[in-house]
Amino acid sequence: MAQPPGNGSSINRDLGTKVKHVNALTCVLGNNNTEGTGTGVDLKGFEGAQVVFNIGDSGDTLSGSLYIVLGVEHSDEAAANFTALNATTQMRSESGNNLTIDAPAEDTLCAVVTVLPGAGVKRYIRPVIAFTGTHTNGIPISATVAKGFPRIEST
Repeated sequence: MAQPPGNGSSINRDLGTKVKHVNALTCVLGNNNTEGTGTGVDLKGFEGAQVVFNIGDSGDTLSGSLYIVLGVEHSDEAAANFTALNATTQMRSESGNNLTIDAPAEDTLCAVVTVLPGAGVKRYIRPVIAFTGTHTNGIPISATVAKGFPRIEST
């Protein structure tokens, strides 16, 4: 239960001063890798981040030959030279390292990938949703980056 404002109250732990959300992949009915590639998000001034993928109900029947894979890439530049984060040393997901959605029961979810600070992650990150197979009807996708642990908190 939240305490009333004053010394020691929850008002002094305002989450808005500790986390900044950035829309990195605008909601779209995706069916190819171009639509699944987000924009680079600058982590300067922050010690950690999470990428939140929002995946809707696919218009196609997902299978072993028709699927999507969620990933995070990083770069020293804002818009070029991105490479995949190492799935075992640079990121962690709620579902382990399996970020493949290849069955109808697996879509319609919110998947969170934590970018591990201090693991050689470069300044810019971006969400990537890779499409395999022909996604004729598409799948609703979007992604947000939550930057956390600011070096200087805002007020």
